[in-house]
Amino acid sequence: MRLFIPIFIIVALIIGLNSIFVVKETEFAIKFRLGEVVRSDYEPGLHFKMPFINNVRKLDRRIITLDMRPEQMNTAEQKFVEVDYYVKWRITNPRDFYVATQGGDMMFTRSRLAQLIRNDLRDEFAQRTLSEVVSEQRREMMEQLVLRADRRFQDFGIDVIDVRIKKIELTDEVLNSVFERMQTQRTEFANELRSLGRERAERIRADADRQVRILLADAERDAQRLRGDGDAQAIQIYAEAFDRDREFFSFWRSMNAYEASFGTEQDIMLMDTRSEFFRFFDQMRPE
Repeated sequence: MRLFIPIFIIVALIIGLNSIFVVKETEFAIKFRLGEVVRSDYEPGLHFKMPFINNVRKLDRRIITLDMRPEQMNTAEQKFVEVDYYVKWRITNPRDFYVATQGGDMMFTRSRLAQLIRNDLRDEFAQRTLSEVVSEQRREMMEQLVLRADRRFQDFGIDVIDVRIKKIELTDEVLNSVFERMQTQRTEFANELRSLGRERAERIRADADRQVRILLADAERDAQRLRGDGDAQAIQIYAEAFDRDREFFSFWRSMNAYEASFGTEQDIMLMDTRSEFFRFFDQMRPE
């Protein structure tokens, strides 16, 4: 009898340990009865089960990161790029997840998730150019990809939280093409700047020429006015001088005329000495 008491205690202890299970905050728990799922909505804490009849399978409740292998993808321009990306997902319905993934097989789940996300990402890249996938449109592309993947995996009991591109590497052929296009764009931009510079220079020259013509016209106008004023003053002075001594003024004008007429020794004039032009010569008498 004494031998059965320790055996009974050991059996009771084994049965007791097999009757309880603990669910952590980072876990889902699925209870089975002879291989059939009977419950999957356990909260964190201590729970009970029937020993040898019920068994419990635990799944990770946390966000899981699936780091994908870099893949070559083709853009709408038929340019290949190497894309390094990752997927963040988590289990939202442990019962559906267990049924849809061959008994909660994580390897199967990762493979299926990677395949579908890869195909969707290839489709998104094929609809966009290289400049679009590296610009702000990439965020929109990722949002569309997450929405599509989330709808697709609802039956799997999975919530796709995020798909994020870490890096986009260009192949050597694409790099050369990008550099050539950048060079062409820079050349076009430089030519455009030169053209704008020449246009602006022509406008500046035209404006300067116009201002020069205006200044010259104003100067010529002022000069003509000054000449007119000077001629008027000279005529007035001549008139006043003539009124003061008409005989001397006539003599002075004749002297100027003689000087202008006989400028050089080769000048010859055939005129009558009794003409009015030589009247002062005729009036001169030697002493």
